Amino acid sequence: MKRIIVFGRIPNPTFDYYLAARLQAQDMPPFLVADIRGGETPTIEADGTFVIICRYASSSVLRWIEGNAERLSGVGLLVDDDIPAVVTGKDADFLYRLFLWYRALWPLGRLNRHLDIVWASTPYLASRLAEAKAVVLPPAPLSSNADSDVEACGTANREVLIGYHATGVHLEEHRFLRPIIAEVLRERPQARFEVFADRRARAIWQGLDRVQVREPMPWIEYLADANVRRIDIMLVPLAPSHVNDSRAPTKRIDVARYKAAGVFSEGVVYGYAAEGAELRPPYDASSWTEIIFHLVDDVEGRGIAAIATHEAVLQMTLAADTGIEALKA
Repeated sequence: MKRIIVFGRIPNPTFDYYLAARLQAQDMPPFLVADIRGGETPTIEADGTFVIICRYASSSVLRWIEGNAERLSGVGLLVDDDIPAVVTGKDADFLYRLFLWYRALWPLGRLNRHLDIVWASTPYLASRLAEAKAVVLPPAPLSSNADSDVEACGTANREVLIGYHATGVHLEEHRFLRPIIAEVLRERPQARFEVFADRRARAIWQGLDRVQVREPMPWIEYLADANVRRIDIMLVPLAPSHVNDSRAPTKRIDVARYKAAGVFSEGVVYGYAAEGAELRPPYDASSWTEIIFHLVDDVEGRGIAAIATHEAVLQMTLAADTGIEALKA
């Protein structure tokens, strides 16, 4: 192995959460990254190159792999979602499900014969990919402003910003949160709420005062946003489903970037209430309402929760120091 090339729709969170830091670790081969949206593969020597497909492949990438198969040192695929379950489910809109089929599932018919290794982001997802003998590769993000000190800020009477930064596959969670947030805003005039919502979810939030509905941002803009402001409370609900049980706890990284007090769904992804200082209520409205009220009222409690998530993310970053064991020089 002389070098690694990563193909994907890059920049994106999957590359940053799982690969960016690991590829920079000691004893890893040199690497380069290619955005498949460019249409053509970069000019690169195929001899001794290991290819990593980061979620998505294109026709030009498949042709390049097929044309150079005998010269490559190997091909790997990184998967961080139960994509078949998303495609056949109802939470994602039709165009996104079609995109996933075209970029993530359809290429497998040609890619499978060349794959030497499949990485999955969680043990649960690896179990769903048992036939591929997937190897678990948990998130290990680059160090960021989440590594700076986290302290409680403000007073009990100041405005409190609550955020829910959803992607387009969480329609059920929008419906779950709407009455909870309505009650919190009604009872706590100092609270306001921002939510990332696509076209379908936007309608759920109509009719509420002190609610800002924002369009989901491109990844680079999202990172820049987290660098310039702070959110007091961030909500990470997960409705029970195969798709959600397959997820890795990557929203924890976003919560830490915003230096927020996180509220995470209790379960296989983020753990259980008795484990550590993070807040993990069960997926029911009364539990979530009670915890959000508590955090709005308690500056010190917000600080304790934010520090707990900050420390959890620091532990995640340490996993990058070992690189990717299967590819180390």
